[in-house]
Amino acid sequence: MNISEIFTERLRSQRFPVTGAVSVLVSLLLFVMCLSGCSDKVKTSSLAEKRAVFEDSLLSIIRQANIPMIQVKYTEPGDSIYCQVGVTPWSSEEPVAIDSAAVGEEAWKSLKFSYKETGKADYEKEAVFQAASLSKVVFAYIVMKMYDKGEIDIDRPLYEYTDIDRFVDKDQAKKLTARLILMHRSGIDDWAASPSSDEWPTSPIKFTFPVDSIFGYSGEGYAFLQRAVEAIKGKDIQSIAKEYVFEPLDMPLSSYEWIPEFEGITTASVRRNGESQGVRQFPRQNVAYTLRTCAEDYSKFIRAIMEGKLLSEKSHALMITPCSGPATQFPPKVRPVDEKKTIFWGLGLGIEENPHYGRVLWHWGDNGNTKALFVIIPSQKKTLVYFANSGAGHDIANKVLSLFLNDKEPFDIQDWIQQE
Repeated sequence: MNISEIFTERLRSQRFPVTGAVSVLVSLLLFVMCLSGCSDKVKTSSLAEKRAVFEDSLLSIIRQANIPMIQVKYTEPGDSIYCQVGVTPWSSEEPVAIDSAAVGEEAWKSLKFSYKETGKADYEKEAVFQAASLSKVVFAYIVMKMYDKGEIDIDRPLYEYTDIDRFVDKDQAKKLTARLILMHRSGIDDWAASPSSDEWPTSPIKFTFPVDSIFGYSGEGYAFLQRAVEAIKGKDIQSIAKEYVFEPLDMPLSSYEWIPEFEGITTASVRRNGESQGVRQFPRQNVAYTLRTCAEDYSKFIRAIMEGKLLSEKSHALMITPCSGPATQFPPKVRPVDEKKTIFWGLGLGIEENPHYGRVLWHWGDNGNTKALFVIIPSQKKTLVYFANSGAGHDIANKVLSLFLNDKEPFDIQDWIQQE
């Protein structure tokens, strides 16, 4: 007999006197209690109990998009889930057979979800992915930490810290500051030359727009700021990152350069047609794109962003607050998503003003045939990061977000990333 039945029986047996009005009131209270109890059961349902739903859905998503492998870490208050799904071997130099019928059901599930009640991933092998431009956000965190320590003035011209020899327009170059570069208002094109090429270190840097005139995404700007940071600290960026981020946050599989731990667990880059490009090696450390990491590590970092760990309140606020007007990816071109005016930039990361979640913090990574994305929802204390070793990795952004967040409508993030 449940609580409602017990109280009803007591009322009927008149073990205590009640009037008709009181009886109705008690019944209403019991009804509310039952609803509350049912609600509590839903709220306390752990993510691990939904394993089959996540697994089947995620496998379906990557199959439809011809993506060989994906790694996800999602967290919410009191709970988390880690997953790694795909075909093997993930670091094969040979073309990857992506057709699930050809590969077989068991092969597709050979790298299934793993769980522990502690939230720590329980895996046989954790793959490492290229973080691409998620590299920039770690670097921005380092710069803001240096700002807190008085090691850099984010409004001081960077030519006072390092040379501007590669810049064609020296007068414009003298206007560049860390703040302007982190908010992508440097006016510099994305790259002067391919950053992994032999000619890049000496290639001339030109301005596409006047400094601080328009939002314009620039990896070259970040690389220039990297040179200033390394000059200030007298060491390379990997050493600085270990000191300021990787070691304090316990991120052992994260590095801007190749480390022995990456051997045998690093994903190959795969084209949309399934052709493997092998495991890419970078010629030099670059804060704009060479970070390698895994979902477990990077999730620790984005949770630190959400909570403001390692930073002062002032620096944290500068990172997560829009610094200027709406951000357009291909200025001065205005796309349909740009007309919505929902995407902005803080010092180092993107911001979407979302009608359901409020302010959403995010960044994407794109190294061609490997993609990455994270979102942070401060209002609900939720985070999600995923890595996909495929040129199609961003095609599934809204599907992955919807799977884990159960959002009511698509984010504008995917359109901002992909609309031409």
